[in-house]
Amino acid sequence: MKTIKLGNSILEVPVVAVGCMRINSLEKNEAEHFVQTALELGANFFDHADIYGGGECEEIFADAIHMNDDIREKIILQSKCGIRKGMFDFSKEHILESVDGILKRLNTDYLDVLLLHRPDTLVEPEEVAEAFDTLESSGKVRNFGVSNQNPMQIELLKKSVKQPIVANQLQLSITNANMISNGFNVNMENNSAINRDGSILDYCRLNDITIQPWSPFQYGFFEGVFLGNDKFPELNQKINEIADKYEVSNTTIAIAWLLRHPANMQPVIGTMNINRLKDCCKASEIHLSREEWYEIFRAAGNVLP
Repeated sequence: MKTIKLGNSILEVPVVAVGCMRINSLEKNEAEHFVQTALELGANFFDHADIYGGGECEEIFADAIHMNDDIREKIILQSKCGIRKGMFDFSKEHILESVDGILKRLNTDYLDVLLLHRPDTLVEPEEVAEAFDTLESSGKVRNFGVSNQNPMQIELLKKSVKQPIVANQLQLSITNANMISNGFNVNMENNSAINRDGSILDYCRLNDITIQPWSPFQYGFFEGVFLGNDKFPELNQKINEIADKYEVSNTTIAIAWLLRHPANMQPVIGTMNINRLKDCCKASEIHLSREEWYEIFRAAGNVLP
């Protein structure tokens, strides 16, 4: 498994992150087999959130991996907080309480990375800064990031927060690639030219923030997967053609497409299927040509100006 630096931190992380949002769908022995397989593949970066399964997913993971000091040294743990029922909450009190709950459920003393999950319009950067300082000085969190935030929201946090923002988890896939397509359509009068995220792709590259694409196989907002979907015949034909060339699965090519981008992204895969996990990890070995990348992009319905 190839690795990258997470943002401007000292963390060396695998290029594929294992999302644990659905681990509560597995039986105990299945969960154990899944996390063990991930470790064998070099996919030792596990992404969590306090809302996944109402916290149950973190508990199941800790049990499945048989968390202890020896295991903890071999894995990288990331979790997220800030989403509450019917609201978002970046208050100091909620962040600190959330982290304590996360650590208890994961049976660990620290997180390698904490992300603020979805923007809170009532955020007070000074409170976030106080929370981050407390978490850093206590050793409970070593690195900090955000999720689903645009450049100005990050800049607002940076007004008070002194810790580097090392990651931004954003929805991105071959079929949900507006942050890429609007860069091709500068000064054009078409839908693809609409800048919906404040040029977040370029901003993250300029500021050494690792983009972590979530739902890398989804189209729309959890409307379904595009692989093998009759709604995307041209895209699937092209992906399958390239997959046959490299003798890998279509799953591998979909992840390799994201990894080919020079932003050094770290896709978060949510599968709990062992074979698909292996296929995702194989993408680390595939380097698509420029021609192949653009062929896939166009096959998804994107028109170059």
